[in-house]
Order: sequence, then structure tokens, then C-alpha cells
Amino acid sequence: MAGNLTLAIDVGTGSVRSAIVDASGTILAMSALQHEQIVPQFGWSEQRPDDWWRGVVRTIREVLDKVPHARTNIDAIAACGQMHGTVLVDDAGQTVRDTAPLWNDKRTVGYVTAFERANRPETYLGDCANPPTPAWPAFKLQWLRDSDPDAYNRTSVVLMPKDYINLKLSGEIAMDRTDGGASFLMDPRTGQWSDKMIDLLGLDRTKLAPLRNPLEILGYVTRKAAIETGLREGTPVLVGAGDYPAALLGSGACRPGVGSEVMGTSAIITAIAKRPLLDPAVCNVGTVEGNWGAFMLLESGGDAMRWARRAFHGKQLTYADIVEKAAEAPPGSDRLFFMPYLAGERLGAHRNARAQFFGLGASHGIAHMHRAVLEGVAFAVKRHINVLDGISGEPLERIAASGGGAKTKLWMKIKASVYNLPILVPAEPESSIIGCAIMAATATGRFRNVEAAADAFVKYAEEVLPDPEWSGIYAPMQVFFERLYKHSQALYDDLDRLPHRR
Repeated sequence: MAGNLTLAIDVGTGSVRSAIVDASGTILAMSALQHEQIVPQFGWSEQRPDDWWRGVVRTIREVLDKVPHARTNIDAIAACGQMHGTVLVDDAGQTVRDTAPLWNDKRTVGYVTAFERANRPETYLGDCANPPTPAWPAFKLQWLRDSDPDAYNRTSVVLMPKDYINLKLSGEIAMDRTDGGASFLMDPRTGQWSDKMIDLLGLDRTKLAPLRNPLEILGYVTRKAAIETGLREGTPVLVGAGDYPAALLGSGACRPGVGSEVMGTSAIITAIAKRPLLDPAVCNVGTVEGNWGAFMLLESGGDAMRWARRAFHGKQLTYADIVEKAAEAPPGSDRLFFMPYLAGERLGAHRNARAQFFGLGASHGIAHMHRAVLEGVAFAVKRHINVLDGISGEPLERIAASGGGAKTKLWMKIKASVYNLPILVPAEPESSIIGCAIMAATATGRFRNVEAAADAFVKYAEEVLPDPEWSGIYAPMQVFFERLYKHSQALYDDLDRLPHRR
């Protein structure tokens, strides 16, 4: 087996995965090792960086054993990882704290609230490309500065999870611009740290890692790392990227006009744009090829179906049973609407939004209600698409779908018809691993750019086209859904003021 192999590493929230990918973008071997998520108290979420490294060492050794001669034929190593996990490292390259707060850690809520009170969006959006949320490392650093000053003062550099793994592999320190752009501290116009945001948050610029492009060679596997992992000393290590930008690339979403929808517990819709789309309800992440991924999140995507299964059937029916039942109702559910805001909204002025059925009549049955849930999620995501299209001026032309919801045929057809866009399902669901392989193939000169590598590596198993009849029914319903969304907002605060049993 001659060269052109990539070692891809994904440091996820649930596990570390390592994979060997060949020159055609085929995964030859993959290994995973789960790690613990630590919850010291409600709303907190931490992990041990040393657990990530332990997982990397073990999974690399396992995949090297599975592929003959892989050790001598790996051209490059590309890592991606969960974003926002804030790792503090001293000047000897050792972690200052045993644990790092993760993306889903909420201990920074007070800092976010204080920032929102003191600053209007138009005064900072252009300097950081994002609205404030507890996920951003900027607020985690504020908390660490104030709550663990000894660790903060001993910190030489702040890294993201994949950067820590790269440090262990190569001995070199850097952060890429996809992780940097999702920190609340990087100026999107320059791709460098923003002095304005750093000063506004009272942080120390000297603790921030140098920002580099994902495709650059960061360094080479050290002798120590080679002994630990079984890798060849001197193997190139890329700067790499956050897991979400890597997954966007690995699903083929790397050009303006192309979108991505991750259909999991939540529904995340992302539009690739040439520059950040600045709006208090829109988040932006840098992409590997140098564009931006503007994304909006619906808290209850697949979770809406999970709620319906529990609320209507006490979990006794399967999801397939519910979809089969929904298929009995006509498209449009006989004008029954479902507003899918079961967990409120992540951003914007109405985070206390609620779910509701609207238009319920005596002729409606359980089939209508189940279909309305599927359609309501689609209408809510389409509202987000309309927001993104309106800001960018470059409407989405197609969407690459991933996640569990992409396996539900009826839901995919509903979404394609509501969006009036074709939806593509990648043949290889491990999109972040493929994204890493695309980065490595480009960095080693096999392709002229990442777009060309993505064209070669990403294949689609299915294209779901809009049903013209369904689209004709859904288009006026979408207009009504948006009106219902707007008019309902006036009632959320009133609802919160009503007395309730605690």
C-alpha cells in the first residue's frame, strides 16, 4: 500500500475517534474510545484533557494495527474537535487545571447577561461576528479569571480541545481561525484577535494562541509522541479545525449557496457565505476554505418527535410507528400548525418562546398532530433559512443533510418541499472524519484547493427533491406560520407572569 493515507482524529464530546482514510476518501479503519463528561453541579460540564489524549493514543494504536503498513504510509495527520472547550496550559505545555469547561457548560450565564445589559449588538457584532452565549470561550475565560485566579495567572496559553491534542503530538502551539472565530474574541475582518473585544471583556491577549489557517502544517510528530502512539516520528501535523467546520467540509458544504442541516435533537441550519451574516439571532463560524458558516439553531428538532412519542404514547410506540401514522394525514395536516418551541429559543428577544398547536378542530386526529409536528419543525427551519437568505442576498440552492433525522424519508420529503430546495444525503455519515481527510489531501498537494478535494471525496447516497404539489400547499402555510410566530411573541411574557405551582 503506497502512501497517501491520512490519519484523521476527532475529539468529540462523547468519545475520541481516530480513522485511517485512503487517497479516494474511503475510511479504511476507525476506532473510538468514550470519555466521561463531568458535572460538578447543575449546569456545569467539564472533561479532562488527559482523557482525550489517552483516547487518542489508544485509538491511533488500534487503527494502525488494523491497516497493514499504515505507519509508514500516513502522509499527514489532521485533527478536529469539539469547539469552545477551554484548556489552560502553562509554559511547560502542561494543563493548569485537570478539567476544561465544555461548549455546553452554562456557568457563564451571569457574565453573558451582564455583557448584554452593558452593550448593544450594533456596537460589537462587527468586531466578533457573533451574539453573546455561554458557549463562547471569552466568557469561560472571564469565569476562570474570577473564580480560579491561581490557574488563570499560571496560564501561558489557552487552547481548544484539538489544539491540545496537536500540542501533545507535535509540541507546537496554535489555534485555527474556525475555533478562533467562534471564541467571541476574533475580528472577522482581519482574522486576528480583536483588541476591542479583549479589552471589553477584561482579558489578557498574551494568553491567546497564535491564529493560523487550518491547512497549514503546524509541526511534526515528536519522538515522545511517536513512542506513545506508534506513529512515525516526523509525520506532518496540520493546524486542523473545529469539528463543525470539518463536518461542513466533509458534507460538501464549502461554497456560497450551499447549506447544511444537522437533524439531531436540535436542528442546525448553516449557510455558507463570503462574510459573516451579522444579526443578533445568527451565529457565525469560520470555514476551512475561508468562507463563513452562518448558522441558526432550533432547540427542538428531533426532540419534537421525542416529545410527541412521550406525550401521546408514553414511549410505547417506536419512532417508525409515529412516522407511519403521520403519513396517513395529508400534506398540510388540514391546516393544523405546530409551533415547535418546546425549549424556547437559543438567541433573540424571545428565548421564553413556547410550543403550541394552532388550528385544531374536531376533524383532526392523532395522525394530523404527528404530521403537524414534522411540518412545524420544517416551517421553523425554513424561517431560519429566510433570515439567512435575507441577510446574505445569496439564497441557498441546495442543502446537505446529516444526523438521525436525515434517515426519516417522510421528514426529508416534507423538508425539501417546505424549503423548496433539493436535499442531499452524504454517502459517508462520518463527515468530520472526511473533512479532516480533505484538509490533509489539500495540505499535501494532492488537490489545488479544499473545494476540489471535497468534490472528489464527498459522494451523495440520495437526493431528495421537493414535491411540487406539497410545495404549493406549504408555501402559503409558511407565510401564515411566520405571522403566527410573530403574533405569539406578545403573549410569552404575559404567560410567564401567570401564577404557577413551583
